[in-house]
Amino acid sequence: MDLFGILEMIGGLSLFLFGMSVMGTGLEKTAGNKLKSLLERLTSSKLNGFLLGLGVTAVIQSSSATTVMAVGFVNSGLMTLKQAIHVIMGANVGTTVTAWILSLTQIKGSNVFVMMLKPSSFTPILALIGVVYYLFIKSEKKKDIGMIMLGFATLIYGMEIMSAAIEPLGQVEGFRKILLMFTNPVLGVLAGAVFTGIIQSSSASVGILQALSATGQVTIGASIPIIMGQNIGTTVTSLISSVGTNKNARRTALVHLYFNVIGTIVFLFVFSMLRLIIDFPFLDQTANRFIIALIHSVFNILCTAMLLPLSGLLEKLAYKTIRESDEEDKVSLLDSRLYSTPAIAVERGRMVALEMAKLSITSIKQALEAVYNYNEGRAQAVKDMEKQTDKYEDAIGTYLVNLSTYNLSVQDNTEAAKLLYLIGEFERITDYSVSIVASAQEIEDKKLSFSESAKYELDVLISAVEESVEIAIAAFNDNDLSLAAKVEPLEEVIDRLKSELKKRHITRMQRNECTIEMGFVFSDLITVLERVSDHCSNIASAIIEMSHDRMDMHSYQHRIKHEPNDGFSRQFEKYTKKYSL
Repeated sequence: MDLFGILEMIGGLSLFLFGMSVMGTGLEKTAGNKLKSLLERLTSSKLNGFLLGLGVTAVIQSSSATTVMAVGFVNSGLMTLKQAIHVIMGANVGTTVTAWILSLTQIKGSNVFVMMLKPSSFTPILALIGVVYYLFIKSEKKKDIGMIMLGFATLIYGMEIMSAAIEPLGQVEGFRKILLMFTNPVLGVLAGAVFTGIIQSSSASVGILQALSATGQVTIGASIPIIMGQNIGTTVTSLISSVGTNKNARRTALVHLYFNVIGTIVFLFVFSMLRLIIDFPFLDQTANRFIIALIHSVFNILCTAMLLPLSGLLEKLAYKTIRESDEEDKVSLLDSRLYSTPAIAVERGRMVALEMAKLSITSIKQALEAVYNYNEGRAQAVKDMEKQTDKYEDAIGTYLVNLSTYNLSVQDNTEAAKLLYLIGEFERITDYSVSIVASAQEIEDKKLSFSESAKYELDVLISAVEESVEIAIAAFNDNDLSLAAKVEPLEEVIDRLKSELKKRHITRMQRNECTIEMGFVFSDLITVLERVSDHCSNIASAIIEMSHDRMDMHSYQHRIKHEPNDGFSRQFEKYTKKYSL
């Protein structure tokens, strides 16, 4: 092989890897959110988990992406470790589809129907359609479809160029000697594992092995251990994605590793023993793309058949490796390595934002308890929660802003924008919790007390605000628009309650039923409570508006109050009766 042949091989390899990456990205963006929803509804059935893992991987052409998705779901609590194990096993079988598609490039024949099955015959048409979709059509969905077509055409052309460039290597004695080394099973496994670990794609690694088979020097006996090693190498991606995640997510990545390592060790041992006992002449025969695809499929199917009934043991092994300990900091879940899979990255941001929202509601409840039952422990807990939400806001904000520089789908971009807005609202609620604690401390230090009427009125307002916070956070947690729609009528009731409470308190002070000092504290408390309600209104408005791809919360609030519909009016009447003085 001369210099130009080497350059041609490098160019073909580059096009092949680039095409596979582009096609995978397009498939993931087009189908990722629907498949993500499907995986979220996964049952505990082994068969269902296996079939879904197989199906998702066959569609998005990446077992690594499916496994990273499973790690993310386990990390966010949407999937159990046991469910993820079955999905991972299915992904290992699903990834073999790529090798079968690439094997079609080897089809030969003069019949027009046979020739049309060869990818190089129809990829020019796909490339043309892909260019039109990607460059001239504004629809994001069509652009993604165009990206898939261009990616597929590019990887097929890369495969053809690479195979043609590599073929002369079959006549090079040094190359033959290198390939003969891989007939040693251990060296073959190591070579497959290391190479796949570097490029982080077993599909690409198997495709390159298929291209090498064009030299006529890759034997069936050498390709079997290399393929076994490739299965181990592909676990690198899930292991990297699990760094900084919670324990169950890391266990999920370890299960992926254990599954492939155990399968490889068992079948490598069986393969080596059989070769010692029985002489298999076919192992010295030349492997082609069809045979490599077949070996890849058979090995993964046999591994799954062996280990699927033993998934419980894999789960126990993962728990033995990573033992339970204290609760982890949720901020560590925001792993920048997940930027390459935006849907999972956004889900991580949402998970931490939900933790922040839970802190907000807990801090408000603790602060309101302190108004009548103040103690330093409770006050400090509220202050600690406020610091923690500050930390969450900074971390989530930075994470999502950095993520926005990547190629996000419309849905992921909308969700990221919503989270960026909402984390500010959650943080403000905890700020007001600290203000309430400050008022509670003043009451305690100065030995102040409420009159019976003031205490009754304040209790009504507190109950209304607590319900508003609970509804707003629940609406965010479940993305429930009907729940979110209940917040604005309640906020209107709270606004009126605040005005009425101020009037009544002024009357009490004029009658000397309340001291001026206590009057200031009472006024501060009802003002802060009303502002908490305002932020709940902002949270609910954002959930509703962003569902319609709008972000004009003030316009929504003005419209719903000044042009109320029947639903608003019914809820307003309900809350007016519930929180009447």
